Amino acid sequence: MSSINNRRQFLRQMGMYTMGLGLLPSVLAACNEGQSTKDGKDSTAKPGAGSGADAAKELFFKISLAEWSFHQALFAGKMNHLDFAARAKNEFGITGVEYVNQFFKDKAKDQAYLADMKKRADDNGVRSVLIMCDGEGEMGDQNAKKRLQAVENHYKWVEAAQYLGCHAIRVNAAGEGKAEDVAKAAIESLTKLATFGKDHGINVIVENHGSFSSNGKWLSNIMKTVNMPNCGTLPDLGNFCIKRSKPENNTPEAWAKTTCLEEYDRYEGVTELMPFAKGVSAKTYDFDDAGNETTIDYKRMLQIVKDAGYKGGFIGIEYEGTRLSEEEGVKKSKELLIRLGAI
Repeated sequence: MSSINNRRQFLRQMGMYTMGLGLLPSVLAACNEGQSTKDGKDSTAKPGAGSGADAAKELFFKISLAEWSFHQALFAGKMNHLDFAARAKNEFGITGVEYVNQFFKDKAKDQAYLADMKKRADDNGVRSVLIMCDGEGEMGDQNAKKRLQAVENHYKWVEAAQYLGCHAIRVNAAGEGKAEDVAKAAIESLTKLATFGKDHGINVIVENHGSFSSNGKWLSNIMKTVNMPNCGTLPDLGNFCIKRSKPENNTPEAWAKTTCLEEYDRYEGVTELMPFAKGVSAKTYDFDDAGNETTIDYKRMLQIVKDAGYKGGFIGIEYEGTRLSEEEGVKKSKELLIRLGAI
């Protein structure tokens, strides 16, 4: 995996394990409009909407843009989070955005700030799709008190997502211990959070983000047990490392040097997670001269997504490469989705 991807893993891990220390922001959620439908019905937009005027063919999905695609510029202070929606529309012709809470971590209850975010999205004809949330504690923590605190830490993001018009928040099913024990704890947490989300019209969706959660069977079994209409998955097409080498210390540089020791079959994993999908994360790292992603067979992946009955929902571009600029990576990702996503 790329050093940037390892750095992201570092950020997530630090966010999970240093709750309350103020080291990291929380992130992404999915919003109430335009979520996936198994029957192809979508009351908000026809398939292909949000992918720009250059989409000559109708797509079976809508294209959104994950804010993480610009994490380098955002962390470096070269980009303002408040400009994200306008950039998505005006530079890339994308009218759906997926926020990352790390970039407005202290603003979840700031109504003036959220109102500004909402106005900027509305003014540009952009739909807020979800908020990706990190750094709020572990859903699978074996300590009941810490686990409850993690759930309650996400309440503010549910409320923020509702205000912004999102259909969901994305959370992590993290935890230390035996797989069955972490699963049991995560089931309890997700049930409680999804119950809160239901009262606000918000979905709670889990992404495969390493360790147990990148095991498609493990995460799909959690979904089957929770069995709530507003609790689902956000399959990431690239995040299937279930065991990684340990860093020398908790620094971005140390995490960048780690390697994946055990990886779950990504095609099997996506197949297992798609029945519960309320969104899809189109991870990209690099492209060949023909415009194909070099690490993921996107034609095969999109067929898996389509065969699962995912029609009219959002597929969010999440570029994590280092060779191309963030802007070029987003453009290449969009071109790939348009070329392969025709109905």
